[in-house]
Amino acid sequence: MKLSQAEMTNRSITIQSQNNTVDSNRIINKQFKKAFDIFQKEIHTQPLLLHGNAIDLLNQLPDSSVDCVLTSPPYWGKREYENGGIGLEKDYRDYISNLSVIFLELKRVLKPEGSFWLNIGDSFNDKSLIGIPWRIAFELTDHQNWILRNSVIWNKLKGGMDNSKDRLGSVHENIFHFVKKAKGYYFDADAIRSKPRKSKIVNGAIVSATGVSGVRYKRQIELSTSLSDSEKVTAMAALEKMLNDIRLGHISDFRMVIRGQQRTTHSDSEKISGRAKELRDKGFYFLKYHPNGCKPNDVWDILPEDTQNRKIHFSPFPVELCFIPLLATCPKGGTVLDPFCGTGTTLVAARSLGRKSIGIDISSDYLELAKERLA
Repeated sequence: MKLSQAEMTNRSITIQSQNNTVDSNRIINKQFKKAFDIFQKEIHTQPLLLHGNAIDLLNQLPDSSVDCVLTSPPYWGKREYENGGIGLEKDYRDYISNLSVIFLELKRVLKPEGSFWLNIGDSFNDKSLIGIPWRIAFELTDHQNWILRNSVIWNKLKGGMDNSKDRLGSVHENIFHFVKKAKGYYFDADAIRSKPRKSKIVNGAIVSATGVSGVRYKRQIELSTSLSDSEKVTAMAALEKMLNDIRLGHISDFRMVIRGQQRTTHSDSEKISGRAKELRDKGFYFLKYHPNGCKPNDVWDILPEDTQNRKIHFSPFPVELCFIPLLATCPKGGTVLDPFCGTGTTLVAARSLGRKSIGIDISSDYLELAKERLA
């Protein structure tokens, strides 16, 4: 149900002065700073919805006040949005410029140890793919001093209707991870690791999760013509220690690289590869697998939200896409901000993970849908 501006105003004022709390089930369209200050002091995880232009609202929020930003802005030239706004510019350069102004303000609002995750799709202009995601990324790194830590490919697995006869279908989008400083930003790798397989005992010998027992490595060390006798003794002792670490659960798996048996895993140049140098000096090195499992890689296979037969309109940006960014870069009890929250996907994910969240959108219709999802 679409509300008039008067009705929105009457139903949106959520500050209750008698107990100084915010009713986060409603939508706020004025007194943003006061609502934000009250919200930050509360312990509940019901998201705060703010109605208005992103740059106007961000200007009212204090410096270094949110832990994480996760958003998917309107794409350029893709659809009409209520009240106009980002994405309707005639020239893609104006679109990039307008987004950049907002992203600079996000940098001010974000804590020094915070992260900014940006999902952005590309567009065509006169049959030429523009490269909008990377144009934005370069603008942020070159002119706003953001540090780009990851470029993730979101593989949507299936694309929308594509009737073009002179190009390939597109099933991917970019997700960028930006931080404000090179070291010391919050990142919890253990929170996003996959559960490792366990080692086991076979005929009295320890066998790793992927079947490494050490027998092959022992044989290679014994028969090696590239290792000296002293190097063989050192390598055998190191291998026994590694197998014992497997037995004790200190690591889940390992690989051993022995001079003359396996090639180095990165580069053979001793000037640029520490592994190559270790192979030269010791005759071997180990690759150890973390006992808590592996980190995700930078290609995510996730279906878009609108392929899942929802009854109301949702952006293709799916809840599942939010889990890795939020678990890794928003601490427990932290606050997530989405300045283009739409129907509230980021907020739904944040609440499910026990994080506080704030959503901003220029569309009252979208915020009403978000409120329904969050009810």
